[in-house]
Amino acid sequence: MLTPSPDVMRTLLARYNDLQLRHSQDSDYELQRSLEDVTYTLCVSTGTRTVHDALLAADTILRKAAAEEEAVSGIPIQRMVPSGVSVPKPRMA
Repeated sequence: MLTPSPDVMRTLLARYNDLQLRHSQDSDYELQRSLEDVTYTLCVSTGTRTVHDALLAADTILRKAAAEEEAVSGIPIQRMVPSGVSVPKPRMA
């Protein structure tokens, strides 16, 4: 399987997070469709079947890219997410 670029993952995650937040405040049809589309794209891009697994895979991709960048540059990359923050558990329908 091809691994998506870290930039693509960041873009998808930003879009997913934005739509999740907006959907929690207002659940109109267009917003729901957009969230479903980006969720599907995240799953396809990471080769997973659930958004929970896709988020975990995206995190792994970004951590690996950061480690590689750090190894090349020799400069420690700061974590964007504070330690102790976890990936949300999947929602039960």
